[in-house]
Amino acid sequence: MTPYPRSFSHIGLSVTDLDAAVKFYTEVMGWYLIMPPTEITEDDSAIGVMCSDVFGAGWHSFRIAHLSTGDRVGVEIFQFMDAVKPENNFDFRKSGVFHFCIQDPDVEGLAEKIVAAGGKQRMPVREYFPGEKPYRMVYMEDPFGNIIEVYSHSYELTYSAGAYA
Repeated sequence: MTPYPRSFSHIGLSVTDLDAAVKFYTEVMGWYLIMPPTEITEDDSAIGVMCSDVFGAGWHSFRIAHLSTGDRVGVEIFQFMDAVKPENNFDFRKSGVFHFCIQDPDVEGLAEKIVAAGGKQRMPVREYFPGEKPYRMVYMEDPFGNIIEVYSHSYELTYSAGAYA
């Protein structure tokens, strides 16, 4: 039996300053705060037990907030005890998630807002089909080291025409 396509529910980001991250993602990205920063402790509560299942024993506590994008994708933002921002968080050869992508028709304007809020622009804005279609993209970094790609158009539109032909 062919599997059906699952929906994307949420992504979890790790940061060194949860309050600053909530401010960045609500003010710069416009995402909705659906659960304000909350402390979770290693205990016998349902959430404490679930976290111990994931992290193992000895995680003690962390802070978490929940946000939602305009298309209802959830964003969990975690601040773990003694969290450290690596000097270079973009190790693309390492297995695992290395970026997430959002869509905004004003790629250049959002890039400027991200930089003004303490993030980085990792490349110039580029066109997928120069002179042919207005599809643009850029790689950015939030102030906490998470890599964000910004597309001007939907994923389906960008790739349905064979972007690399």
